[in-house]
Amino acid sequence: MEIFGIPSQALFGQLLIGLINGSFYALLSLGLAVIFGLLNIINFTHGAQYMLGAFVAWLGMTHLGINYWLALLVTPFLVGATGVLIERAMLKQLYKLDHLYGLLLTFGLALIIQGLFRNEFGSSGMPYPVPDVFKGAINTGFMFLPKYRAWVIVASLVVCLATWYVIERTKLGAYLRAATENPSLVQAFGINVPRMITLTYGFGVGLAALAGVMAAPIYQVNPTMGADLIIVVFAVVVIGGMGSIMGAIVTGFGLGLIEGLTKVFYPEASATVIFVIMTIVLLIKPAGLFGTQK
Repeated sequence: MEIFGIPSQALFGQLLIGLINGSFYALLSLGLAVIFGLLNIINFTHGAQYMLGAFVAWLGMTHLGINYWLALLVTPFLVGATGVLIERAMLKQLYKLDHLYGLLLTFGLALIIQGLFRNEFGSSGMPYPVPDVFKGAINTGFMFLPKYRAWVIVASLVVCLATWYVIERTKLGAYLRAATENPSLVQAFGINVPRMITLTYGFGVGLAALAGVMAAPIYQVNPTMGADLIIVVFAVVVIGGMGSIMGAIVTGFGLGLIEGLTKVFYPEASATVIFVIMTIVLLIKPAGLFGTQK
């Protein structure tokens, strides 16, 4: 069977790859959007923290015998704790300065972290096995859907929507948003705003680490895996709107699908289509599709 002259298996296969990529785009851009929207920090360390998540899972498996499920639960907290240390030791000094200072600091930290891991582990990738429960594929009638990839899509969507709900629809989220607009007023209600800011940054970092653990069985674990992805994720955040939670989710999944379709119909443009879309969006709506001009 063919669709627009393309074999249906090839088309649906690329759409699946697009959804997989979109899952990671959405999770990573969500973490960036949370950090920027609530802390006004452009966190260029995000790609390195994604890589750290994959490496912590891999090191736990190879040295401690920790399985995938335990790594999925523990790794976001461990890597998130390193984010808390970074925020307390460095980033809190920059909140009243221009965004450029935070970007330069986090960019430098990313280079340091990646350089340390490259020196220790080299540039070649290390495999991480798919959990036994997700081995094999589901026959959908028109294609075989690998179980693990289906799990990644569903899990990332659930995490993204749960994060959106907490930030946009709960009292905690209201406090977080209020703390960015008027921290002194929120503090007057007895809320520890500095601690809230620290934990928010740790949560954003934890989302990156969670994405890293889920990516480990699909992509090989290597020190440059975050560097290869972070530029695309920043483009996703810009298109969706800096600081927009729903923008990060919708744009992440949507651009993943567009990238997958481009690989089918015009493969030469697949590496640049997201940046072309970013350019068009910035020309038409500089605040992004879901952003608001301040």
